[in-house]
Amino acid sequence: MIGFSQNRPRELGVPFGILPTGPLNSITDVEGLKVGHFTKIEGENIRTGATAILPHYGNLFQEKVPAAIFVGNGFGKLAGVTQVQELGTLESPIILTNTLSVAAGIEGVVKYTLAQAGNETVQSVNALVGETNDGYLNDIRGMHISSDEVIEAVQNAKVGSVTEGNVGAGTGTVCFGWKGGIGTSSRRLPESLGGYTVGVLVQTNFGGNLQIAGVPVGEKLGKYPFKDALEKSDGSCMIVVATDAPVLERNLERMAQRAMMGLAKTGGIASNGSGDYVIAFSTAEGLRIPHSIPAQSLQKAEFIGNDDMTALFLAVIEATEEAIINSLFAAENMTGKDGRTVEKLPKEKVLEWIKIQQIRN
Repeated sequence: MIGFSQNRPRELGVPFGILPTGPLNSITDVEGLKVGHFTKIEGENIRTGATAILPHYGNLFQEKVPAAIFVGNGFGKLAGVTQVQELGTLESPIILTNTLSVAAGIEGVVKYTLAQAGNETVQSVNALVGETNDGYLNDIRGMHISSDEVIEAVQNAKVGSVTEGNVGAGTGTVCFGWKGGIGTSSRRLPESLGGYTVGVLVQTNFGGNLQIAGVPVGEKLGKYPFKDALEKSDGSCMIVVATDAPVLERNLERMAQRAMMGLAKTGGIASNGSGDYVIAFSTAEGLRIPHSIPAQSLQKAEFIGNDDMTALFLAVIEATEEAIINSLFAAENMTGKDGRTVEKLPKEKVLEWIKIQQIRN
């Protein structure tokens, strides 16, 4: 089918929840947010990259945003987590890369931040850098991502459509035994519920028993834990949740928790060997925190209360589920380290099964 790989599952008839998407069905539907990739495919063994998420156009260090982190399973390396948990703010671009390139991610973010106008006296930067292990397809021990390439990912960041699949931090990843990658999705609440947008971006490199629209795809394809030695159930998933809703860090953490429910809907199980982290932040201008605040000054802000969080919870769950499936539909076959090949999800079969289930229902 010509152009089949360019179509997203929603466009091909796969149902996802009840809430409408944003115009791009992407994390960049949250206004002002930018995403950039750096992809490194060289020779036979290098299959890796970095992805950068920037919450707004300005200087993040000088205009921090409320943020929270939820650890679904902590078998991973998320640099910068404790300061975000302690202070409830994000002051740097979020970088996703491979496990052994976290140090390069930190160095890249620090260099980028120190070089920004207005940061001439800055002496400490909390770089938030997450990872998954792409060592099955990539020569991860070679540590082929440099700090300059991380900066390039940041500088590549733009608004608009986000490339999915074998790109950036998703270049060498494997998900449910098939080629994983970068995926994204969004939801927009009706005006009666605030009209807010929630966007999600994922780096998928985990396992479990794949479910799509209620169809037990993993079982039908013979790829599920303890059945297929390639993927089993270990791995990791990085999830980034963004919203323009005025939500402070406590309720952002509650939103982050719900992202794990979206992962579970796809059949992910957050296994012992899986690093599953969710980073959530709000871009609401009224909640930005200036770096320099006069001593003894009172801070004022308007924010959503607990009773109005339910619709945002649902938006996170739906967008996370769809972003994960989008990553699988966008990914293509890849051959990497030591001649290993990971095949793309056989979408034609999956769509047939979904269609049959819809007829039965």
